[in-house]
Amino acid sequence: MGKKAVLFLFILFCTVWFPVEVFAMPASPGEQQEGIDVSQWQGNIDFEQVAASGIQAVYIRSSMGSSYVDPYFEQNYQRAKAAGLKVGFYHYVTARTDSQARYQAQFFVHTVRDKEFECRLAMDFEDLIGLSGTEANQIGLAFIQAVEAYSGKGAVVYSDVPNAQSVFGGGLTEYPLWVAAYGQSLDTVQVNWSSWAGWQYTDQGEIPGISGVVDRDRFTDVMFLDAPGKVQPVSAPVSSSETVIYQVQPGNTLWSIARLYRTSVASIVQENGIVNPSLIYPDEVLRITIQDNVPEADDYFYTVRAGNTLSGIAAKYRTTVSRLVSLNEIPNPNLIYTGEQLQIPGDSDFGMETYTVRPGDTLSQIGEMYDISVARLASVNGISNPNLIYPGEVLRLPGSSD
Repeated sequence: MGKKAVLFLFILFCTVWFPVEVFAMPASPGEQQEGIDVSQWQGNIDFEQVAASGIQAVYIRSSMGSSYVDPYFEQNYQRAKAAGLKVGFYHYVTARTDSQARYQAQFFVHTVRDKEFECRLAMDFEDLIGLSGTEANQIGLAFIQAVEAYSGKGAVVYSDVPNAQSVFGGGLTEYPLWVAAYGQSLDTVQVNWSSWAGWQYTDQGEIPGISGVVDRDRFTDVMFLDAPGKVQPVSAPVSSSETVIYQVQPGNTLWSIARLYRTSVASIVQENGIVNPSLIYPDEVLRITIQDNVPEADDYFYTVRAGNTLSGIAAKYRTTVSRLVSLNEIPNPNLIYTGEQLQIPGDSDFGMETYTVRPGDTLSQIGEMYDISVARLASVNGISNPNLIYPGEVLRLPGSSD
């Protein structure tokens, strides 16, 4: 789906969701502890150094969608526990139906089933492209209710401020809020929750033991379980299918719709008797049968927050500004919008050394410094124009040229 269409749909469902009373947002009562949240994007972490720096708790991404287990999940868990840190887990939700949401909840709980943990299980639901406010709330509520039912443990909603203001509401506000808000005081922020349990206050934190940047958090007592330990016994989920009705929006293509529902163009064509896959019309109604256990795409979607820059996002996810610009069809790398969803490539190499571009640098100069050809640097970093790199951009450095 094109960038303009994504932004249009995001604004659309923000405006059609029901009006609710919003509140200024103090912290939940109790002691606050310093924390971080990590995933594969941080690579190898020395948790002994992390703990020595004053960090007390860590949220670890365990899983995503219906089948993806973070490749650093087990390692991060074992090392964090060995360092004496309090541990929690979060799951990145990609569901498009209630049934998929419940399937993903069971998959999440099954993934962490043999782990001892101290923090609430967290729902990270920011891939909202193509969903109305009503749909986003129904899917989110189905997921978090199923997480608590399958696990026997408490859960928490992770959200940025715009979604906590304009999208998420109703039954989701009965669960504690872990809010992402960078460079702003929460005393003046108004959302559909009366208080925050966790606050992710930057995505550009620097901590001993972690190469690159990391999310920094403050966690109140509400984020921690009254009864730490393992989840109750749970089996692996069993998939079922469901047929959804989709009304084609201006700018849609069959490819973008298929990606939205993680199915194939061929399946949509066959189910709807479409003669020309290149020709669909706004308001056309399509039937789409989808499975609960749809395969996960390698890529990831990130919701732009106030204060973000493209170079900062690239550094966080160990990619390059050039790749983000190309993948998301961004006309001006210096202009991104709060609430915009950016596709993040999922093939970062965490074993590679990196170099942060400085003012005046050229790709040829960097290549000479590290004995790497310009062609190879451009290829590894997805740079289409070798004469155009940006200060602050983080380049991956492959092995030296032969």
